[in-house]
Amino acid sequence: MPDDAAALPSRLPLDWIAASLRRERTRAGLSLSELAKRAGIAKSTLSQLEAAGGNPSMETIWALAVALGVPFSALVEPPVSSVQVIRAGEGPQVTSERASFVGTLLAACPPGARRDIYRMRAEPGPARESDPHIPGTVEHLVVSTGRMKAGPRGESVELGPGDYMAYRGDVPHAYEALEPGTTFVLIMQHV
Repeated sequence: MPDDAAALPSRLPLDWIAASLRRERTRAGLSLSELAKRAGIAKSTLSQLEAAGGNPSMETIWALAVALGVPFSALVEPPVSSVQVIRAGEGPQVTSERASFVGTLLAACPPGARRDIYRMRAEPGPARESDPHIPGTVEHLVVSTGRMKAGPRGESVELGPGDYMAYRGDVPHAYEALEPGTTFVLIMQHV
């Protein structure tokens, strides 16, 4: 048993499992019936779990994880913030010995990912509302000039020059310039 096992709740909150099941089933493109069949459980049991009801056993969760092709932990880990912000001047920095040059790592690219990089310009006015992109999309944004608000619906963050932000791009999100001449770099990562 891991050293931190004592820190885990004795019973996992059902809403974690419900959200994880819905997310992973949707990503896999499976219906309730198909997933229940693959996992060898009743469709009503799966429906109840996705509605945050019931009392799932380890075996049931394990069978669902196998049927979904995901690790067990993907269904029981607590949710983490879907938004990451690194303010200007923060983050891990590496300096050059031979020049006045400093690099700050903002995000590492996971294996098998594709990234598209855009230079963007925005002016104050209505926010640019964006529909969800393909599943697994993550957006990385670095403000160059001006100020803006960006992020998923209900989680937008105000950013200034040099600020970095990462968030899910496969949910509704928006960009809004707060100052004239706002510019930023947008990197869309597709896994």
